[in-house]
Amino acid sequence: MGSGRLYVAVAAGGFRRYATYRAATAAGVFTNTVFGVILVYTYLALWDEKPHLGGYDQAQAVTYVWLGQALYSTLAIQGGGVEKDLMGRIRTGEIAIDLYRPADLQLWWLASDLGRALFQMLGRGVIPFTFGALVFPMALPGAVTTWAAFLVALLLAMVVSFAIRYLVALSVFWLMDGHGVSQAIMVTGIFFSGMTLPLNAFPGTLGDIVRALPWAAQLQMPADVLMGETDPLGAYAFQAAWAVVLLAAGRLVQSSATRRVVVQGG
Repeated sequence: MGSGRLYVAVAAGGFRRYATYRAATAAGVFTNTVFGVILVYTYLALWDEKPHLGGYDQAQAVTYVWLGQALYSTLAIQGGGVEKDLMGRIRTGEIAIDLYRPADLQLWWLASDLGRALFQMLGRGVIPFTFGALVFPMALPGAVTTWAAFLVALLLAMVVSFAIRYLVALSVFWLMDGHGVSQAIMVTGIFFSGMTLPLNAFPGTLGDIVRALPWAAQLQMPADVLMGETDPLGAYAFQAAWAVVLLAAGRLVQSSATRRVVVQGG
């Protein structure tokens, strides 16, 4: 099997694996929809007091909420992607088997996570977003080209998300336990990705900092591309730059870990 076909098969396997959890998917759809309604009314109250906060009108703020709910699991913003499995395999020593595979370790896990992300977007993200569009006024584009530009930004967001979580998972080579870093990625993911509040609404120096961090590539960039608030090429450049930096850092950490760290249990 060629290398390209191999990673496509790995991605398909990741998709099928998560597709088997039907009850969890249904529960996730319900949860995301309920939280979306709560956040929408919270945002509407906030935008009544602060019109055009962050440069958004109310319809854009509502759109941002439902996009966040649609991408919450897709991008594993709070964690819970393939990095959990990777952490477990490092801790038990099963990672040694992965290293013997005739495949690139980072690309293998990236392909698996992209398959997971695709299922979560279709299985858990589309229904809450559609519900929001039917029930609340949203600022959705009519041009097919805008939707296509959004999908490119979303793909880049998936890669950046994986690259962050891959680095976190590799830390278990030294820490031997992933609970602490999992909690850290949960907190940083929720805050710095803009899930709580759009990063455009953060004031002053704090706003400049959070919009320059890689988490901004996950939700803020795709949202602004979808709503026409930023130039797609500029968004792609920002996302691609962070993807390259983080994946390269993952390569370096992976190389150091596999050369110098004794695999526990293997």
